[in-house]
Amino acid sequence: MDKTDQLNFQNTLKRFQQLLRTEDSFDILYKELLIGERNAVYFFVNGFVKDDDMQKLMASFVSIKKEDMPSDAAGFSKKYLSYLEVELETKEDTIIKNVLSGVVAMFVEGYQEAYLIDCRSYPSRGVEEPEKDRVMRGSRDGFVETMVSNTALIRRRIRSTELTNEIYTVGRSSKTDIAVCYMRDRVDPEFLKELIQRIKKIDIDALTMNQESLAECLYRRGWWNPFPKYKYTERPDTAAASILEGGIAVLVDNSPSAMILPCSVFDILEEADDYYFPPVTGTYLRVSRFIITILTMILTPTWLLLMKNPEWVPEWLAFIFPAEEIQVPLIWQLIILEFAIDGLRLAAVNTPNMLSTPLSVIAGLVLGDYAVQSGWFNSESMLYMAFVVLANYSQPSFELGFALKFMRLITLLLTQILDVWGYGFGILFAVFCICQNRTLSGKSYLYPLFPFNGREFLRRFVRISLPQTENK
Repeated sequence: MDKTDQLNFQNTLKRFQQLLRTEDSFDILYKELLIGERNAVYFFVNGFVKDDDMQKLMASFVSIKKEDMPSDAAGFSKKYLSYLEVELETKEDTIIKNVLSGVVAMFVEGYQEAYLIDCRSYPSRGVEEPEKDRVMRGSRDGFVETMVSNTALIRRRIRSTELTNEIYTVGRSSKTDIAVCYMRDRVDPEFLKELIQRIKKIDIDALTMNQESLAECLYRRGWWNPFPKYKYTERPDTAAASILEGGIAVLVDNSPSAMILPCSVFDILEEADDYYFPPVTGTYLRVSRFIITILTMILTPTWLLLMKNPEWVPEWLAFIFPAEEIQVPLIWQLIILEFAIDGLRLAAVNTPNMLSTPLSVIAGLVLGDYAVQSGWFNSESMLYMAFVVLANYSQPSFELGFALKFMRLITLLLTQILDVWGYGFGILFAVFCICQNRTLSGKSYLYPLFPFNGREFLRRFVRISLPQTENK
């Protein structure tokens, strides 16, 4: 090799040492070596590279002689790197992005291109059942924080060439990978095109909160409406089923869940258990969930309304009246309990596992029995709030649960102030928020109720047998 090639190689080495700041970051490493009596160097991030693959690669370079070196970079790749996933690249930004993503970048004296060798291995936890989306029957695997593993879990369930996984990068600093998964022959092409355009137009420094940051960038209007526009799932089978029905699953690297688009309120209320049981059982579970979800919003406001108008209560419902004397107004009891329950929920999240059981016992005794005995709360208000809290977990969406909670609080306050008119205004406001909400594709949030589609509406409540295709 002539001195010009040696000088170019040294300049390239110094250039990427400066760009990657190898002297400042201990985890960005580079290794110099000789390949066929030519200088070579490769850059990589410690912890992202498979050690076994790199050792095999280095061992294969030792036996290369000077006369065996091809004259061009493509020839070297075909002859000595054919068993790996390798790309040739000349752009600095692309090379740096790949190195920081875990790809090994190798430079060889005499070649203008860099070799991007994909032998990365991201640190991740094992595939296990999600804590939130548990099922009584069905598969027990769940998404993890590595996007490649998540797309593989979907691909395992849909072995079709129509399944498409497109990848995009968002964030000037984070450069977060986003995968858009869909069936090419079933997806709405107009909505897919619009979604991809929105992703490409996102101008943000970093997706700090992963999927939540992406969700807020995709839809910036109507922030006051608490009802969710996205369905989140940590189950690959649920994501695969949605894709097969024509939906789109968006995966964000470092996030162990998928965003399902577009989705109505009926899609959000669906659960995997509806399909892992026979049609009769699945229908019962689905109808029960719808009824309980409605009760979580209207139970305590309805009870408060009846307590303000005792003459409306028939004799056979007289047991709903508080048995003890009311020391604290019922509205304040219910509101305090709403906030106290949220406080207990936050405490449970931040409590170490070894202390969760004894602290739960203490909380149950102190805030339950003693609170009633002290006169702060009546047993009836504690009972109805306990039902609301437990029933709130009958549906799988955290976002929908909080939306119903906000509507319940608004209805409680309006009922206390305006009596029956306030109760009616609270219910109408909740209905207005649901009707005013739109899916990300711009369609009705209440489809198939509005616009009405009788067959589809019936299928939302009645779980029918899965269709079978006869072989011809």
